[in-house]
Amino acid sequence: MSRYSLHNLLDWMYGGVDPSFAGNGGPECAAFLSGQQRLLESVVFLSVGIVEILLSLWKLRQLHLRDLESHLLQQPQTKQESLGKNVLLVVLCLIFGLEMGFKFATRTVIYLLNPCHVVTMMQIFLLACPPCRVAMILFRLQMHMLNGALLALLFPVVNTRLLPFEMEIYYIQHVMLYVVPIYLLRKGGIYTPEPLCNFWWALLSTGFMFVYHFSILQILGLVTEVNLNNMLCPAVSDPFYGRWYRIWASGHQTVMTMTHGKLVILLFYSAVPIFKCSMDLLRLPAKKID
Repeated sequence: MSRYSLHNLLDWMYGGVDPSFAGNGGPECAAFLSGQQRLLESVVFLSVGIVEILLSLWKLRQLHLRDLESHLLQQPQTKQESLGKNVLLVVLCLIFGLEMGFKFATRTVIYLLNPCHVVTMMQIFLLACPPCRVAMILFRLQMHMLNGALLALLFPVVNTRLLPFEMEIYYIQHVMLYVVPIYLLRKGGIYTPEPLCNFWWALLSTGFMFVYHFSILQILGLVTEVNLNNMLCPAVSDPFYGRWYRIWASGHQTVMTMTHGKLVILLFYSAVPIFKCSMDLLRLPAKKID
């Protein structure tokens, strides 16, 4: 049998998924919701997601043509910033490389399709890509996709992480999801977020998330019986465990996607003056006492 046969490739993808772990997958997890309920939810939320995407794109085309040109002109190009960006890129690549290694070792590569891994790949691209239109779009989108990292840290699902340092990499990767955008926010220029009163980028991110979950992740989950980002059955740590868990999740995640990125931006710009003021106070020369 060829080493690269379809059977072996599929085994690498999800052959190591153990359905005996609660919330991991398997026939029981795939049958958690009835087919009728699953279809109805999918039609509703896919429709909502598509409407959100189309409406957001229509509004953003009107608002951000001049915005892009101004930020490209303001983009700083210092050696110090380039060094910091490259160091952060190397660190993030090492962390994500270890995570990919764990997935291949445990034959669960399919889990790399989960949103937090996708956002990590987006951030690797942002650190490696020079300032451009695509970088600005991806930066603003991923700013409103960080709520998954917060949930992963507050309600960790680590019952299947059995290899040495596998659990530690889980926490480090999700913390890095906040480190990268904070660093890019400090750089400014093309990495300047939209005004706080503008929620069209957040709505666009919400629409993409709905479409991604209820199409790609759900279809692959049903075909493979792997619980990709809990689209088949709720996680063991889900506080809304039950038949309607996806309705609850769609509601509170819409609220979080619309507000979480704005809170991160608000806290960042509030903390910067305080930090600069503190540093200035530390640099003041001590007064001589006669």
